[in-house]
Amino acid sequence: MKKSIIAIICVLLSLSLFAGDTGIIKGTIVAARDGSPLIGANIFLKESKQGAATDLKGKYFIKDVSAGKYEIVAQYIGYSTFVKNIEVKADSILIVDIEMEIELVESKAITISAERPLIMQEMKISRVQSEAVSFLAMSYPANRMQFPVSNTEEYSKIDETGFLEVTANPLSTFAADVDAASYANVRRFIMQGKYPYADAVRTEELVNYFSYDYEEPRSNDPLSINLEYSDCPWNDENQLIHIGLRGKSLQRDEEISSNLVFLLDVSGSMKKPDKLPLLKQAFKLLVKQLTQNDRVSIVVYAGAAGEVLSSTPGSEKKKILRAIDKLEAGGSTAGGAGIQMAYKIAKDNFIKGGNNRVILATDGDFNVGISSSSELVRYIEDQRDDGIFLTVLGFGQGNYKDNRLQELADRGNGTHAYIDNIMEAKKVLVDELSGTLYTIAKDVKIQVEFNPAKVHSYRLLGYENRRLANEDYEDDKKDAGEVGAGHTVTALYEIVPLRPNDKSQVQELKYQETKIKNSAFKSSDVLTVRIRYKDPDGDQSQEISKVLTGKSVQLAKASNNFRFSAAVAQFAQILRDSEFKGEADLKTVKKLAKGAKGDDEYGYRAEFINLVERCMLIEKRNSLKDGD
Repeated sequence: MKKSIIAIICVLLSLSLFAGDTGIIKGTIVAARDGSPLIGANIFLKESKQGAATDLKGKYFIKDVSAGKYEIVAQYIGYSTFVKNIEVKADSILIVDIEMEIELVESKAITISAERPLIMQEMKISRVQSEAVSFLAMSYPANRMQFPVSNTEEYSKIDETGFLEVTANPLSTFAADVDAASYANVRRFIMQGKYPYADAVRTEELVNYFSYDYEEPRSNDPLSINLEYSDCPWNDENQLIHIGLRGKSLQRDEEISSNLVFLLDVSGSMKKPDKLPLLKQAFKLLVKQLTQNDRVSIVVYAGAAGEVLSSTPGSEKKKILRAIDKLEAGGSTAGGAGIQMAYKIAKDNFIKGGNNRVILATDGDFNVGISSSSELVRYIEDQRDDGIFLTVLGFGQGNYKDNRLQELADRGNGTHAYIDNIMEAKKVLVDELSGTLYTIAKDVKIQVEFNPAKVHSYRLLGYENRRLANEDYEDDKKDAGEVGAGHTVTALYEIVPLRPNDKSQVQELKYQETKIKNSAFKSSDVLTVRIRYKDPDGDQSQEISKVLTGKSVQLAKASNNFRFSAAVAQFAQILRDSEFKGEADLKTVKKLAKGAKGDDEYGYRAEFINLVERCMLIEKRNSLKDGD
């Protein structure tokens, strides 16, 4: 009897997948070279225009396909178009697995930055127009649109810090940073067949895009400190220090109620497919994660600011989604007025002990109201002491104001992400929701003290805009970075070791003592890491610390955490054309990353390897054009 019931249920379920004389097409799209999944690949039927896009595992699903013969087409930027004749039968499932080959594509070169020529790839526009694709095909808008020739994007200049001698600079102090906007933005450039601007590449944000397998805090501390010491992959005379922090994960019974104010830019500049349409899809993903204990308000700005949805319980999802669906773009950008209204609404609906947050989504092109960065920053700074945090989500290309959004997030106890596709929206607003929304430690400062008997000089990779004066470390009035639940923070130092009996490395000064204490030589300490932080609702900082001792291990024996982060940092230096890149090259990056890919549950590391390969293609293409 039981078996009969199960059989009937299975039949009914299978029948529900079909509509009359229709069938289903499904399968997986992978790279022919190594079988890795191609994320966001477009696949469609030429005759019916039905289609889909692949998910994080490279899988796709097209239902309600009328029985008949078709030409199925798969497209992915940088790969040869796949075409195959198929026949779909009624009430059946046709499996079409596809392997795609890499293709070198001729491109047009245009110079947008004085520092580096950017390559704009000629791209074919997919004609897929089905509802199935309207959601997922935004996975990589670069597959369907060209980068605009007219470009007004803005990035803050990055001045890399060189090596500092330990005897003169024993302390290195900086604010924690979990932002990852730069990685997604860099990916957008590479997916379009060109290198990013050098100043668009923030090394620490590329490294911190990925989660690392650090130990959870064992005590009541919200953070754990993880240290590792090995060879430097791009300079065999130097070594690399890996510092990893992990935020305490929230348990289900610890989940905090949220008071969220969506502050959405609906100005005329947001009309493009990778702006407001993508924004709406992204926020729908977030809404689906909310509970009855959460509340949502929506404020929009375009010429003037207005509240389109008053504070509504997260359980009323249909009401919230309808408000999002109605949004349309048009008018100028009254960003300042919108921010002021959003903070007022957040205060009016404040949840004591909860997560009170404004989520700003925009291309950053403020041109009405409080329009200057300095005015906006001052206003945001004035509001942060009220316990309202800020999340900044950047969208679009051509007029993207990365510098403004980064500064707002840094000064407003906030985080900054760039949403270039629907999969990135899923990562930020679904997969990493607790880390994105729930702050477990604020004003997190990191200070490293080096042992001059072990380390001659050092340089911190990235964090240029998060450096602090040494005296700021103990100053509780000095703002710093925030860490969310389950978030990891990674920092890398390249060091020049002080080799035994090499006195020449210690510079003698005329007016002060530089002699190293005997106790330093007797110690096995390489460095000490100190962390200061405040509780989310606290005013006084607390400190934890950890000492790195012993000798470095060979790179091959270092952890996946160490080797993968080193690969990403090396990649960033290549993209920046850093004067400190040494012997860094893309082949080494690829080899190091592949060997340290690990579990890779969501496929992010596999995607990184794919980006490296795309850069190798760009380099090869450019060398062919130059006649090399």
